[in-house]
Amino acid sequence: MEKDLPQLYGHPFSSFTWKALIALYERDVPFVFRVLGPDQPENQRRIAELSPTGQFPALVDGTREITQSNAVIAYLDLHHGDAPPMVPADPDAAIEARMMADTFDDYVNVPMQRIVSEAFRGEGEKDPRGVADARRALGRTYAWLEGRLAGRSWAAGEAFTIADCAGAPALFYADWVEPIPDALEGLRAYRQRVLARPSVARVVDEARPYRPFFPLGAPDRD
Repeated sequence: MEKDLPQLYGHPFSSFTWKALIALYERDVPFVFRVLGPDQPENQRRIAELSPTGQFPALVDGTREITQSNAVIAYLDLHHGDAPPMVPADPDAAIEARMMADTFDDYVNVPMQRIVSEAFRGEGEKDPRGVADARRALGRTYAWLEGRLAGRSWAAGEAFTIADCAGAPALFYADWVEPIPDALEGLRAYRQRVLARPSVARVVDEARPYRPFFPLGAPDRD
């Protein structure tokens, strides 16, 4: 029954929600998606209870309430699905995967979202220096990732992991706001490869109806 399934609270266009969705699809976990928006006030009220700041995603599984995307992914490894874990069992491999996930979250997603947020500011609230700093941060991170990903099929090695759950949405949107330079062929190839992964392609397709709401204008690609 639906009420017995894990309940994911988030939005199909949210990069951090994508992380949890990718893990759910990779692990073939049945779940109920509680979409957040003005037409779902009951979901809005629930996320306000689940998350300290109302940010998402959050997972409710029976009496368990999990917030933060990385924690949701780790929880799914322990309790749902039979696929290989998104956080590798080997401790050293797990460190690499978690480090790469944090890199995508903190050094790609955060500056990308700063640039996007600028588009919502009024004229008297603009922060051009902050946007310039965010673009420079993305450029430095792109260059670092180019070297780190060399010789790897996936973000943390040869297995698809939590690092790729983070890397797919981070690079999907970041390349929209600060295109990855042509010279970084390895990073561009990784982005293309991870977006072709069936679990990722599914979240991309599910989010297509929301592209008109992207404040900078969604590019006519991907």
